[in-house]
Amino acid sequence: MRLVALGDSTVEGLMDPDGDGGYVGWADRFAQALARRHPGLTYANLAVRGQTAREVHDTQLDRALELGPDVALLVAGVNDLLRPRLDRAALRETLLTMYRRLREQGTEVLTFTMPDMTRVAPLAVALRPRIRYLNRVVREAGASYGVVVLDLAEEPVAGHPAVWHDDRLHANTEGHRRIAAALAEAYGLDAEDWRSEPPESAAAGFGRIVGRELLWVAGHLAPWLWGRLRGHPYRVESGCKRPEPLPVAD
Repeated sequence: MRLVALGDSTVEGLMDPDGDGGYVGWADRFAQALARRHPGLTYANLAVRGQTAREVHDTQLDRALELGPDVALLVAGVNDLLRPRLDRAALRETLLTMYRRLREQGTEVLTFTMPDMTRVAPLAVALRPRIRYLNRVVREAGASYGVVVLDLAEEPVAGHPAVWHDDRLHANTEGHRRIAAALAEAYGLDAEDWRSEPPESAAAGFGRIVGRELLWVAGHLAPWLWGRLRGHPYRVESGCKRPEPLPVAD
């Protein structure tokens, strides 16, 4: 059996460190769960941080199809939402094309919707209409092509601050663990509980909220915007972390 993951930084596993300078992530964790059911599983992760849906289509899809996976994990489109201008029709066409081509080859495809992030980052309310649009497209892929859609947008725990990294763009280790467990459950594998309410990770109160927002703007948002303005997108030039399908280590 073969598993291939494609997408952007969340698929790569950013902010779930492996202790050796790299990242684990929910895709790797799902691969471990799948390998327990299918011991001969091989797994490739083609994801590249910073890529838009079009870039995933142009640089990863053909390779994924060439590898002939039995199961694929595909999550893309969030980087499109962060750009000043969003071509909604183009994003929809690109995403549906990727889902369709994988399904036409007989691949089982898993993906998920994005949660409401306003509890994690109050300023994210500005992105809410774009996130809802992306989620509609993902659900359309489920209805049209039989993609397995984990609807995290409907799960309160998915938007809990305790499962997100301080950059508010990526899940932390606990978040990656829960996403992997949720995908395993959606695929019919044995899975640990992922819906339980995590402990509160930040103190409440208007003053503290304002303080946290200012720290986030200074420490994460401003450097990210400055890098974009200077033409330095958030990605690695060395490519994906697991270009070839390899056996999965426990």
